[in-house]
Amino acid sequence: MNTSIPLPDLSPSDRSHPAVVPLLDVIRQQDVRLQQQDQQMDERQEEVQRLKDEIAYLKGHKSKPKIRPSALEKGDSEKPKEQGTSRPGSKKRKKTKRLEIHDTEYIPAPDVPPGSRFKGYLEYTVQDIEIHPHNTRYFMERWETPDGQPFRGVLPASVQGGHFGPTLVSYILYQYNQCHVTQPLLLEALHEWGIDISAGQIDRLLREDKAAFHAEKAGLLLAGLSVSDYVHVDDTGARHQGKNGYCTHIGNDLFAWFESTHSKSRINFLQLLRAGYEDYVLDEEAMDYLESSALPRSLLPQLRSDSPQHFVDKKAWEEHLDGLEITTPRHRQVATEGALLGSVLFHGVPKSLVIVSDDAGQFNLLEHALCWVHAERTIDKIIPYGEKQRQAIQKTRSQIWALYKDLKAYKQHPTEEDKTALADRFDTIFTTPTCNTTLNLALGRLHANKAELLLVLERPEIPLHNNLSERDIREYVKRRKISGSTRSEKGRKARDTFISLKKTCRKLGISFWKYLQDRIGHLEGIPPLPELIAQQAQFP
Repeated sequence: MNTSIPLPDLSPSDRSHPAVVPLLDVIRQQDVRLQQQDQQMDERQEEVQRLKDEIAYLKGHKSKPKIRPSALEKGDSEKPKEQGTSRPGSKKRKKTKRLEIHDTEYIPAPDVPPGSRFKGYLEYTVQDIEIHPHNTRYFMERWETPDGQPFRGVLPASVQGGHFGPTLVSYILYQYNQCHVTQPLLLEALHEWGIDISAGQIDRLLREDKAAFHAEKAGLLLAGLSVSDYVHVDDTGARHQGKNGYCTHIGNDLFAWFESTHSKSRINFLQLLRAGYEDYVLDEEAMDYLESSALPRSLLPQLRSDSPQHFVDKKAWEEHLDGLEITTPRHRQVATEGALLGSVLFHGVPKSLVIVSDDAGQFNLLEHALCWVHAERTIDKIIPYGEKQRQAIQKTRSQIWALYKDLKAYKQHPTEEDKTALADRFDTIFTTPTCNTTLNLALGRLHANKAELLLVLERPEIPLHNNLSERDIREYVKRRKISGSTRSEKGRKARDTFISLKKTCRKLGISFWKYLQDRIGHLEGIPPLPELIAQQAQFP
C-alpha cells in the first residue's frame, strides 16, 4: 500500500512564490502523515497475519501459504521489470521504519536549474539522544492560618521529597542494575554531565527507600508459583559480610526470583517457597511428608491432630516441638520440613508443581524432575582406559542423546505407544553392562532416578533440562564478579530485588527502563508485575 499526494509540476520561481510556499508545506505535511499511516497499516496487517499463523500452529494447522500471484492474470499491461531491481521478497527491512520521529526538516536543493521538475523527497533519518541536566527550582507557597498554623505547597509525588528527579533516579538504577556500571563510574559520568551528587547519595538512591520494589518482588514468587505447572531452580555462591552464602533462583518463562541466604538446605528452600509467609502448618500433607521421610513412627501420633495446626512463626513452632519433647536434631529437622511444606501448600502452591533441578538434594520436593544435560555430564566426565572403554562411553552417550531427541519429539505429540517404548529404551540403556566399571556405576545411579528423568512421559509440558535457571542465574554471577560481595542487608536485599524485577520484565516483554520510569515517577502506566504474570499465564 503506497498512498502519496503528487506535488504540482511548478517551476522554481513559482514554488518560491509567497502564496505557494505555505500551500506546498501543507501538501508535504499531509504526504508525510499519509506515509506514516501506510506504514502503520502495513505493520498491523503483518501482525494480524503473524497472529493468525501462530494460532494455526497451536491448533496443529498449517499456516497460510505464501503464494506468489500468477503473472498470467496480470495481462500485458504490467510494466516490465527494471534493470537492477531486486527479486520479490529480497528487499531488506527498513531499519528506521518503526522509529518515532520527533522533528522533521525539509532541505532545499541548491542552485536548481531553470526548467527542472520537482520529484518529491529522499527520506533520510538520523537517530540521536539528548544528554543534559535539567534542574527545576520549586517555590512552594507558605501560609499561616488565622490561628497561627503554618502550611505550604506540596511537592509533586514524583519528587518523593528528594533533590533528584525521577528520570535521574531511574537512570542511576538502570545503569547500575541493568548495565552493571559501578558506583565510581556512575559518579564520574554524572559529574561530567554537571550533576551535583555525591558517592553517598548514589548509594542511598540504589539501596534505601525501596519498600515498594521489595513488595512487588515478593509478589512475583507467589504469583508465579500459583499459576505455573513447573519451575526451574538452582543456586550459586553469594558472599555477604565476608561470609560464604548462597543465592537461590526460582523461575520459568513467566518470572525470575532471587533470594540470598546463608544456607542451601531443604529447610531454607521450603522457607523460600512460602513466598514471604512466616507460619508453619501441620496438616495431612505435612503428615504424609513426615511418614515418607522415615520419621520414627513413635513421633507421628504426637504430631498428628484431628484438625490442621497453624503456628504463627518459628518461635511458636519450636516451642511446640519443645513441648512434645522432640529434641533430636534430625527429628526436629524432618518435622520442620514437613510443617514448612504444609505452609507452602496451604498458601496456594499446587501439589502438582514440578520442580526441575540439577539433582541437588534440597530441591527434591513435590513433583521432582531432573535435568538431562546434568545427567549426561556424569557420563561425559568418566575417563576411559584404553580404546575399548572410550568406544563404550561414546556409544552410551550417543544412545542417551538419541533418547533425549526422541523425548523432545514425544513432548510435541505424546502417545501411549511411544511412552512405553521410550521407557523400555531407558531401561535398556541404563541397565546394559559395559566393559567400564565406572560407567556401569554411573548408569546404575541414573537408572535409580528413572522416575525423575522420565517424568516428562507423564507431564509432557515440563522441560527436559534446567538451562533456563542457569541462564537466569548467570546474571547474578555477572553482578557478583563486578561488584563482589555485599556488605549491608539493604545492599543484599536491593541486589536480589532488582535482578528479580529486571529478569521478570524481560520475560514479560516490558522495558526495564520504562518500568523504572513508571515506578519512580508514579505514572501508573505499567500494571503490577504479579498481575501481568497471572494474565500471561491465562492468555499466553
